[in-house]
Amino acid sequence: MKKYILACAMIPIASGLGGCATVMNGTSQPVEFQSDPSGATITLVNGLTCETPCQYSMKRGDDSMVTFTLAGYEPVEVYIQSRTGGGVVGNVLAGGIIGGVVDASNGASNHLYPDPVYIRLVQAGSTAPAVMLNKRGEVIGTVDEYNARVASDVIEGMQEQGLFPAGRTAG
Repeated sequence: MKKYILACAMIPIASGLGGCATVMNGTSQPVEFQSDPSGATITLVNGLTCETPCQYSMKRGDDSMVTFTLAGYEPVEVYIQSRTGGGVVGNVLAGGIIGGVVDASNGASNHLYPDPVYIRLVQAGSTAPAVMLNKRGEVIGTVDEYNARVASDVIEGMQEQGLFPAGRTAG
């Protein structure tokens, strides 16, 4: 009898958890922008700008692109990819199909990568590649390698959002 009562109590609880990532994470994520050297102007594809180090709240479900510019340094474009988070399976198990659908449709189950968007710029005229850094300032790869891996997905996402001209390619 106790198992029956517990099972009956779990149904409304599970139904109430629909959209759990929406409640826990929200649909936006603060993304940090850093550069080495600092003081670079970043321009997001939507037109927002700031000087590094800085931060913007961005929609978790939206792909984006940022351009770093600083006098005396090569400009650098970096794609920001909306990736499905690992909590999706747990959300579907705990909150059911409705919770999974809610979080998938509003992007709450996603996270933006990279975060921070931390770039080591190269001096104008240099043949060295710009590199991406982790939170500790350690090199994790070149910007070109990262952009090549995610370009088709991010460009498609930005085109769906009307932020990237149809027919334009990476680079």
